[in-house]
Amino acid sequence: MEKGTVWVIGASSGLGLATAEAFANDGWLVVSGARSFSAQSASDPTDKNIHRLGLDVTDAESRQAFAKAAFALSDRVDVLIYCAAVLVLGPCELTTHSEYERVMQTNFLGLTSLVTLILPAMRNQRSGKIVLFSSINGLLGIPFQSAYTASKHAVEGYAECLAMEVKPFGIQVCLVEPGDHRGGSQRTRLHAQGEAPQSPYEPACGIATGIIHKDEENGLLPVRLGQKVLKNVNRKHMRVRLRVAKPDQRLAVVLHDLLAPSLNFRILRDYYGKGGQA
Repeated sequence: MEKGTVWVIGASSGLGLATAEAFANDGWLVVSGARSFSAQSASDPTDKNIHRLGLDVTDAESRQAFAKAAFALSDRVDVLIYCAAVLVLGPCELTTHSEYERVMQTNFLGLTSLVTLILPAMRNQRSGKIVLFSSINGLLGIPFQSAYTASKHAVEGYAECLAMEVKPFGIQVCLVEPGDHRGGSQRTRLHAQGEAPQSPYEPACGIATGIIHKDEENGLLPVRLGQKVLKNVNRKHMRVRLRVAKPDQRLAVVLHDLLAPSLNFRILRDYYGKGGQA
């Protein structure tokens, strides 16, 4: 018997895919959405309990079509998990308005729109769980990743407001704060078009982005995060924050809150400017 219905948004690869598979293996009906899925997609017979539907989170018509198709599969939505995200690497000065806009549309505004779509159903049910993927970067900034960092800071603030507003309706909210994980699609890891060899920020940007890529390649396995998200959702009362990161990244968050800004900035600049050796 199915445990319930979960929508996993951004489930084509990496953390989203691992999370969708964890829920399917646990007996949930999974409705997964991603831009790379066919708009006419149905169940994949090789994946038990997973339905793949095309979804462009930045497009209102696509969001409405996804919701309609998802509710046709199940008239309930017990859990919404939003993992969709893109990353643009580059200096603040050379990251364009359109690049910031693209990141915010996917990482934040698409998220708020999907939450708006499912809240009436959850309120009518008097129950529901909303799991929003933030990041360690939602808690601190690192050089040459301003667009992604800004979007995840927005998710953090939004989720806190949402949690207080929906609690009277029996709806719970969780922020997932992953550190570096392996397996993310390179299609969602972009570089600012304005960053070029003649840029005044080179070679600092090149060194920092190289460290960012290296840390991802040596990150945690996505399957571990998927299992932790599943375990949290299966709790009667979810943890409000679920941080899944290596010890050094957990420590970076603690130091960010404890140290003077000038000292914290120096530590991070040294790490991302000296080949990962702070």
